This record gives sequence, structure tokens and C-alpha cells, in this order.
Amino acid sequence: MKKITQKLHRISICFALIMGSTVLFNSCSKDFLTPDPLSVYEPAATFTNEAGLMSVLAIADRQLKQYYATDHNEMLTLGTEYIFSDLMVASATDKGSMLCDVANMLTPTSDDGTTTNDLGRTNSIWHFWQETYNGIANANTILSYVDKVEGLDETTRNAYKGRAYFHRAFRYMALVFQYGDVPLVSKLLEVPKQNYRSTKRDAILQMVTKDMEFAVQWVPDQKNMSLTGMVNKGACRMLLTKCYLALGEYAKAKEQTDILISQSGYSLMLDNFGTFNDGGEPQTWKITRNVIWDLHRAENKLIAANHEVIMGIPNRGAEAESFIKMLTMRVLYPFVFDSRIKTTDGKQALLNLRRNDANYNASYDYMRAFGRGIATFRPTYFSTNTLWRINGVMDATDLRHSSETGNWVRMEDYRVNNKASTQFGKPLTLFNPTNGALLCSDTIRRWFDVPHYKFFLDDPVNEANISGSDGNRGATNGGNADWYLYRLAEAYLLRAEAKFYINPNDPTIKDDLNALRQRAKCTQLYQGSVTIGDIMNERARELYWEEWRNVELKRVSLCLARSGRPDEWGNMYTLENFDKQSGTDAGGGSYWYQRIVHYSLYNKGPIQINATGNSNPNYTMDKKNMYWPIPYAAITANKRGQLSQNYGYDGYNPATPKWDNWEDAVADEDKTGD
Repeated sequence: MKKITQKLHRISICFALIMGSTVLFNSCSKDFLTPDPLSVYEPAATFTNEAGLMSVLAIADRQLKQYYATDHNEMLTLGTEYIFSDLMVASATDKGSMLCDVANMLTPTSDDGTTTNDLGRTNSIWHFWQETYNGIANANTILSYVDKVEGLDETTRNAYKGRAYFHRAFRYMALVFQYGDVPLVSKLLEVPKQNYRSTKRDAILQMVTKDMEFAVQWVPDQKNMSLTGMVNKGACRMLLTKCYLALGEYAKAKEQTDILISQSGYSLMLDNFGTFNDGGEPQTWKITRNVIWDLHRAENKLIAANHEVIMGIPNRGAEAESFIKMLTMRVLYPFVFDSRIKTTDGKQALLNLRRNDANYNASYDYMRAFGRGIATFRPTYFSTNTLWRINGVMDATDLRHSSETGNWVRMEDYRVNNKASTQFGKPLTLFNPTNGALLCSDTIRRWFDVPHYKFFLDDPVNEANISGSDGNRGATNGGNADWYLYRLAEAYLLRAEAKFYINPNDPTIKDDLNALRQRAKCTQLYQGSVTIGDIMNERARELYWEEWRNVELKRVSLCLARSGRPDEWGNMYTLENFDKQSGTDAGGGSYWYQRIVHYSLYNKGPIQINATGNSNPNYTMDKKNMYWPIPYAAITANKRGQLSQNYGYDGYNPATPKWDNWEDAVADEDKTGD
């Protein structure tokens, strides 16, 4: 199947949002809220034919990969989603400004884009605000001009509209759960608008749900498309399912997942398939081929033989300028190649081996096998350990947590490769067995397990370099890679969730979860009734670094409040106050907050480590952090109106007027206040 490369015929167009206006920049400016009358883009000529529509649609498709790839060279954008969850925390402990004390550090002015290239930055919050509205602007461009392009039949015209609706809905689904009530921008304007009001979350959800119902009707199935990487009907069904769940339309959500699972031609991959990748250095780390490993290899994600992929993100090929480095092996692996991990006899445990060295030993080349990690983010203990306990038993056969197959790397799997040590060839140990001394001075950044099957990526350019400096030999950083946006496994999880809200005693809920567990060769299966915690735990096991974990936890928080169903601890939530509380105590807040205080490092007190820059990190999260603050830069740019700041942050005023329905917000868009 031919791939879309999203290169856009070498046109370097970057749309940005000035609160609803389309603007042309030489590059993607971080100061996009500052109006510039010289930059108003006149797009009429571009959209006189279908090629113009295709170009903007390709930009919107390409933008999706920026959420999963690099924001700058020590940052993966999606990591910000994960540090606002139960599964990860920031761990670049050499940075004094590391976003760990979230309750106190996160403010409307703490991240406004002015430090976007500052390597001291450890979050991408501003990137999410900017790029999400950029994506909305691109979708609105298509919607504004598609009816003016001559020669399109109804089916083609409506397919363009449906794909644009998907891109806009995808972005708004993120915004309303990251930021809550936000400005609704549904069209292109002839002049900058500076008198926006915020629109309430549910009103936006109602609009995008209507749009996605249209998209499901008109966007074609992937099997009827010549290109992959574009929005297809299956992807629209997945997003519509989440819209229905968020609005409390649980039976409709279940119906969509039933269609995906049983009537759309998709199926879970149960056996090995595609190309086998041996993992780069099999003498150091042997991979025993298995379906989970094959499923997550970049070269297998978008091939025709993969019947599980619903929509993927193309990000590999010969035209390098069209792709983005996904530096998973740099940003997400532990920082082990320095003297902060020692042997019992005081030597540095792990050395950086070079293949052109006369004494090179391929059995100990961990940098080539696992990458040169710097651990900008690290998983929680829950994520790597207790999450995998089912029915009170650690499931030893789950392929998604298996070191025996090579899918998972534990610290004890590293062996000392320093020949100067008497411990050469022996597994790393955290403590000296003789005197109990800690052998790793920074356990936050340098001692944690890794889902290797998710994060290992080939880098052919650096693989050919056997003598280069650190980080430029083998797959030491991670390279370009296709990625999943949606696959069928998530449809099973969404169906289980819909069933839970309809009837938590439905005996078939466990069957949807067990379908994934059986594929992963698990010994422990769910028995009897299933809690929302079981469903969210299975999401964590199956969709790590695929789902937007923060957004999904907050969506489920809304669903619990709307449905009146309890969480796994018996807590009940209400629409009136689940997202209007503050404090760092253990009680109250939203389901999102309860998952964090139960399972993450947050609100447990300072952690003493020996690290330059942040030697006493105190991880805190406040109930008010349910939503990120509306950026002060966006509020001040809206000079003739007032955006609503979120609860608990400076500038919050419950009396600030908001649009209660999306129709009124859309009708107001043409009123600039002049």
C-alpha cells in the first residue's frame, strides 16, 4: 500500500492561530498570539483546486506525530501527558526547574513559550496549547474552503469535511480535558478576533460529537483508500466512541465498539507477523520472537498484514525532512553510563563500549542494545511493578512485562561491563550486600525498568557509525518510526468501559479485558466483576505510550461523575465539584487525582538523592491541577474580551461569562468587538 509522506510538495507552510485568524509564518512561531498585520495569509489561490485541500490535510496529519515525537532534543511531547498521570514523573534531576513540584510550580505564567528551546524545560504544556490550536486552524481552513472548490462530487467533498472534523474533534477532545473550558474556534476570520469568551466543556463535546457522527457516515474505510496515514472511518468510530462516553451516551459508545470489533474487518494480532527485528545487538540482549514484540516494531505497524491497526502515523522513509525523530531510547531509558552507578568494589558499573575498540565485547554493549538514556521522564513503581499484579498474583507470563523474551528490561538485566571491577559479568545490584550501602546515587533518574518492546527503535544512520561519540552509535537515541494512533485493542477497552457505566455487573466486561490478556499469554485472567480500576490498569498495560494517559484519566473522571458509578476504592464523584477542589491531601478531588495519589510519587514528601541541580525533589500535585491553567499570554492577547481562568489559579473568577452552548459561541465568532 502506498504511503502518504505528508511532505506537501516542499511547501513550508505553518499555520498558527491568532485566536481564530489564519497566519503565514516563515516558521512555527512560539509568539503566535501576537497579531502581525503583515502576516495575514490570503489563501484564496491555494484553495481553488483539490491539491490545496490535500496540502492542508497533509499538514494536519503530520501534526499528529508531533505529539509523540520531539518538542526539543531532550523532550518527547507526550511525556507531559504522562507526568500528569499515575504512570510517570519528570526525572531530569540535573535541572533545578524540573516540573516535579507541580502544585506550586504550575501557574498561568510558568510556561508561555518564551523558553521553548531552553533545555532546562521539562514539560510541553505550551506546545500542547499552541499545536492543538494550530491543528484546529488547519481543520477550519479545509472546512472554510471545501465547498468553494469546483469539481468535487458529494462523496469526495463530504470525506474532506469528515477528515477535517476528525482533526478538529481530536484536538478539542484534548483541550477540554487538559484545560477545561476553552475558546471555541470553528471558522477562519478575515480579521483577528480579540474578544473571545471561553465555551463550556460539554458544549464543545456536543459540537464535536455531532461532527464525528457526520465523519463516520462519509469518511471511507481504510480498505477503500489508496493511502495510509490519513483519517479513515475506523479512526472516526474510535473518536466518536470517546465523544459518546464523555457525554454519557454509553449505549451509543458500545454500539460503535461492537461495529469496530465485529463488523469492520479488524482483528487482534495473535501470532508473529511481519518482519522480525532482532533488537540491534542480540549478543547483549536476545529477543525471542513473539507477537507483542512484532506488533510494536515500526516496520510492522502500518503493513497490510497488520489487521489490528486502525490508524497509524507514518514517520519513516527516505525523505528525512518529512519525518521527526522519536528519541524514545534517549528520553525514556535510565541514565546509566556514568559513575553514579557503582559496583561493590567502587568502580563505575557500566561503560560506554565502542565497536572499533580492540577489546570490544558485543555481549556487553548496552548502549547499542538499550540506548543512551538520559531519563527526562521515568515510570512510577506502580507502572513497572504493582500494576502487573492480578488476582493478588504477579503474572509471570505476561509478554508485555517479560524479560525472558526480551520485551522488558529490568535493572538487574544489566551486567557489569567494566573489566576493572571484580564484579565484571555480574548483574547490577542496588545495594552492597555486605554493608547495605546504596550503589546508585540517583535512583530517580538511574534505576528503573523499561518496556523495551515499546521504546526500542532502529537508527540506521547511527548504526553505521562504529566510532562516533556518545549518542551517535547504533540505535542509541532512537530513530524515525511509524506509530499507532488507534488500534483495535483500545476498542475492547472502550467497550468494557461503556459496559461498566451501563451495568457494572455485566459478566462480559471481563471478557473484553481477557481478550487482550490471552493475546499477551497471561496466566492470570479477570474473574467475576470488574472495577473501573481494572479497566484503567489494563489500559496502562496495553496502551503505554500510545494513549494520552492524562486526557483519558480525566475523561474517565467525567464519566464516573456523570454516571454515578464508584471507583475501585468505592469513591463517588459529582459533576458539581469533581473538578472544583484544591489541596494536596489524600481525600477528595477527581478520579484522576485519586489515581495519582495512590500510585505515583506525588504528595509523598521530598526524596533525597545526590544530583546536581535538584538533590531534594518534592513531587506534589494539587487537586486543582485537574486542569492546566489557561496561559496568561492567551488571556492578555484577548484584549477586548475575557477568557475564563481555571479554578485554583491566579485570575480565576467564577463570574466570568462563558458560552453555555456551541451554537452561540459560533454565532459570536464574527463579532470582533470593533
